[in-house]
Amino acid sequence: MKERKGQVFLVGAGCGEADLITLRGLALLQSCDVVVYDDLIAEELLDAAPESAQRIYMGKRNGCHSAAQEAICALLIEKAREGKTVVRLKGGDPCVFGRGGEEALALRDAGISYRIVPGISSAIAIPEEAGIPVTHRGVSRSIHIITAHTADTPDGLPEDLEALARLSGTLVFLMGLRRLDRLARRLTEGGMASDTPVAVVSGGCAPSPCAVRGTLADIAKKAAHVQPPAVIVVGDVAGMDISAPSGGPLQGVCVALTGTDAVTEKLRKLLRSQGARTFLAARAVVEPLPMEEDLPALLDDGPWLVFTSANGVRVFFEELKRRMADLRRLRDCRFAVIGAATGAALSAYGFYADLCPKDYTCAALARALLNTVPEGETILLLRSEMGGQALPKTLESRYAVRDIPLYTISPDRTVAERAARQIDRADFLVFSSAGGVRMYFDTHGEVPEGTVCVCIGDVTADELRDRWDGPILTASETSAQGVAETIIRTQKGKICRAERFS
Repeated sequence: MKERKGQVFLVGAGCGEADLITLRGLALLQSCDVVVYDDLIAEELLDAAPESAQRIYMGKRNGCHSAAQEAICALLIEKAREGKTVVRLKGGDPCVFGRGGEEALALRDAGISYRIVPGISSAIAIPEEAGIPVTHRGVSRSIHIITAHTADTPDGLPEDLEALARLSGTLVFLMGLRRLDRLARRLTEGGMASDTPVAVVSGGCAPSPCAVRGTLADIAKKAAHVQPPAVIVVGDVAGMDISAPSGGPLQGVCVALTGTDAVTEKLRKLLRSQGARTFLAARAVVEPLPMEEDLPALLDDGPWLVFTSANGVRVFFEELKRRMADLRRLRDCRFAVIGAATGAALSAYGFYADLCPKDYTCAALARALLNTVPEGETILLLRSEMGGQALPKTLESRYAVRDIPLYTISPDRTVAERAARQIDRADFLVFSSAGGVRMYFDTHGEVPEGTVCVCIGDVTADELRDRWDGPILTASETSAQGVAETIIRTQKGKICRAERFS
């Protein structure tokens, strides 16, 4: 059998939201075997890789290196020699102070096939996000991108800084926040006017986004509170602001999400449309359970089929398909769902709910069934094995109830590890189920101080109260929309810890 040859793709993830990656980079990510990734990338990009893909964190931050560059290069070579397709996912562009060139040369010397996929550099994207065009007709006709973190000079700044001070274009410094005071003084000593506009911007996937504007004379004092990483823009364009109006009431707010993909993806879209930044604090993976009983045969007598989640709907129909069951066996069945989202999942398979309570809770579902279904009917509860016992106990006095566990929920350990590095950034922490509460505390142990917890419903809130004595908000309705509205309403009367772009 012919040995499979591995290949490495050095992919720029762009700077900021996940959809700023190139189409080529995304396509490679979706078909790779291994992802070796850095800090400051949109975490959703890791979810774009196949579930089977190995995800390896190799982030490098100033003063806190996960791995030496030599170790990263060795890992890329090792995985490629195993016959793997490797995506080296790097924030911004691989070759703009991203050491992509070093990795490419190491791969070439090792005889490994590789390709470079460009990305949007922070040197351009971060200033633009703050409303600063790095070039502008009549203001700046050139841009110079400079590292302010040099190992072979006495003060760590470029030795030709005074020559740069005499240029007429825009100077963009990366990795220079800790040397900002010295940088400003040397540019002034080199002949640049002390009232030259300067902006210090931290944005994209940075933990503490903000933008501070000033001049060479006062920028070090004004930006003393800015946390790295940050881009420093020097020149007349730093005094411009072409930013669009605020992106929504949640602009600058960071929301941590928990739950399954079906729930968190809806929340992510709703919250981001209002300007929020989101990340997964705990991801629940749906795992179908083996079923020994003959599920299709249970349908022949036309029972009521009760679904308490969209996941239950999906797993149910997948199980019927696996067993090659003819869907005409469902012709005499009646359907009940816990809410609109579960009903929508059911309709995707061509079936429509006969019953859906106004309130999206198990208690409301039980009341609706008791008021609708004649006594003695057969009810199949098709749900998670982690479901509570209140629903079947309420129904079993009047009906022949079969509680059938279709799936279980397990934590995604990779997501948990990523979340541990950023959980303290969250202004809000959203719980979409009681199981999600248990999973979060089993993974992270506690809620960061100052974070506001939002629960999708009363059952979830009760579970959280058993584990945490801080303030809890319950959504205005048991839905993703209800969660988003609750966060927006709360934010209007709350000063967010995350700083806004000025």
